[in-house]
Amino acid sequence: MFRSLLPLSALLLGSAFLVFAGGMNGLVLPIRGVAEGFTAASLGLLGTGWAIGYVAGCVATPKLVSRVGHIRSFGVMCAIAAIAVLLSLLLITPWVWVPVRGVSGFCFAGAAMIVESWLNERTEATSRGKVFGIYTMVNLAATTAGQMVLTLGDATGYLFFVLAAIVYCLALLPTAISATSTPKPLTQVSLDLPKLWRNSPIAVFAVFMVGISNAAFGTLAAVYAARIGLTISEIALFSSLPILAGAASQIPVGIASDRFDRRKVLLGIALLAVAADALFLFYGVAGAWAALILSGLFGSTVYAMYPVIVAHANDHADTDSAIQVSGGLLLVFGLGSIIGPSLAGFAMSGFSAQWLFAVTGSAHMLLVLFALLRIWIAPPVRAEDKVAFQATPLGRGSTPETVTMAAESREMLEQDASQT
Repeated sequence: MFRSLLPLSALLLGSAFLVFAGGMNGLVLPIRGVAEGFTAASLGLLGTGWAIGYVAGCVATPKLVSRVGHIRSFGVMCAIAAIAVLLSLLLITPWVWVPVRGVSGFCFAGAAMIVESWLNERTEATSRGKVFGIYTMVNLAATTAGQMVLTLGDATGYLFFVLAAIVYCLALLPTAISATSTPKPLTQVSLDLPKLWRNSPIAVFAVFMVGISNAAFGTLAAVYAARIGLTISEIALFSSLPILAGAASQIPVGIASDRFDRRKVLLGIALLAVAADALFLFYGVAGAWAALILSGLFGSTVYAMYPVIVAHANDHADTDSAIQVSGGLLLVFGLGSIIGPSLAGFAMSGFSAQWLFAVTGSAHMLLVLFALLRIWIAPPVRAEDKVAFQATPLGRGSTPETVTMAAESREMLEQDASQT
């Protein structure tokens, strides 16, 4: 296993630098925005700008790479991402931050797609599942580290903007100096909503709702935490714990979804999410520990829904169209991510910080109602027709290349299972 990872170390290191900088930049902006007196509405638009850029990056990057190649494209993405971070420091106003955040989303998506394409190309089929799992854990650890590093200094100064820009530049070095062959062209995914809907209505509706709720929370969790009086260290934990809890909860959720009707599993998770929303909205939190515990409960539900949705959609997909279905759902998730942060931001500006969870709770409640409707009118998937559940990186950090890696890893696992 070590020998198979050694040639990939440059790619894994580059990816770690990339998501470390992304995690740091994604958290320092709302914290600094609150300190500057930005409204929650303007900070919510940061998430909308990011989502627009991210979706555009997933769509446009394959064309760019086909013209100028992987190495040049990756270097451009990292360089522009670093410039965007520094512009956010030089021009501290929402009128600049929102479009610049869109540029960051575009570059981050493009750079991630290139790394994942490279990684998939250089991984042997027999070890693809293990490498994909290690890649996922590296990114999760790096994202968390990028957020937690804010506890080591003053987030209202220039330090973390400059540091994020430096790490974005570091991300391009491992691939630039490594001797590696050019990978195959990147995966291109088109959005065909009618076909996706015919394949699995609940998957399309649910992934759109999850995009709204997850992007709203991911963008404005730090704003909510600051408004209720948490310290910088506590804000970083409040933003990081849900991601870690969501990753951990995918293990029991995956076991349950392979054994039972995935729609009922999704329904159960959504009901728990509604309960967490209600606790935040109606009862509030009494102290930092209560806020952190409740944020972990929230994350263990909302960040475990996406892979269940993708697995259910693939249960209905033809073997040769699974990647297209999963990639299409990723774009639908992105559309929801465009709406959620701005909707929650305006709600928080018009009412109170707790209204973040009125938005996420509404999305989860609509998901519950639609899941009940589909369970009532449509039969469950037969056990023999189910694909194996695949733990998936959180939707906001996924690209069409992630979908391809996950699908090919799942195929290898299924082949190994059939041979044993």
